[in-house]
Amino acid sequence: MPFNRDIWVFDLDNTLYPASANLFALMDIKMGEYVAQIEGVDLIEAKRIQKAYFRDYGTTLSGLMARHSIDPNHYLDYVHDIDLDVLTADPELAASIDALPGRKLVFTNADSDYGQRVLDRLGLGHCFEAMFDIRDANFVPKPEAAPYDAFCTRHDVDPARAIMFEDMARNLAPAKAIGMGTVWINNGSEQAVHLEDASHIDHETDALAPWLADHIIALRSAA
Repeated sequence: MPFNRDIWVFDLDNTLYPASANLFALMDIKMGEYVAQIEGVDLIEAKRIQKAYFRDYGTTLSGLMARHSIDPNHYLDYVHDIDLDVLTADPELAASIDALPGRKLVFTNADSDYGQRVLDRLGLGHCFEAMFDIRDANFVPKPEAAPYDAFCTRHDVDPARAIMFEDMARNLAPAKAIGMGTVWINNGSEQAVHLEDASHIDHETDALAPWLADHIIALRSAA
């Protein structure tokens, strides 16, 4: 795929920071606690239910909303109330994103309050035009098709001019289907490391910042 793109769409968690930060482990504990409270089960059974919800509904939140009609805002506030001290500023990534020609946006299944906290910790708070979060998607998560359409409509994104960066390969399939270029950040955060069909992935790397640094000259010259 030639670099004839000038709209840069970034996932948040495990994409704009390394999966080794393991923030999801902290959120995973909170999600398990929440499921245990709602389901009235112990934490071991709650973990099994939580993983089933993620598999079947895309996110634990979607499963809880479908099965228990919970208040999604209460859930989001609870699971994202975590310590972000493990994150540090990433000036290399900030410089690379700043150098990209065109528009830069964040498209996340998280909520924007948490997302902005993460961006600020990484020193990326100034890098993006806007963030499209789970509330903007009416609580319908990636990889459902609807939030991709809503994202493009909300932010006037022509998919043919966009390239999306994601650590979850399955979340790139709908992006590719509507015409976006795709880059999979294969950093181990996604359990399914073997893909039966990788046709929706244009590029693959194990880390975002080095990939952008390596490609920045080509990206700029082709814009």
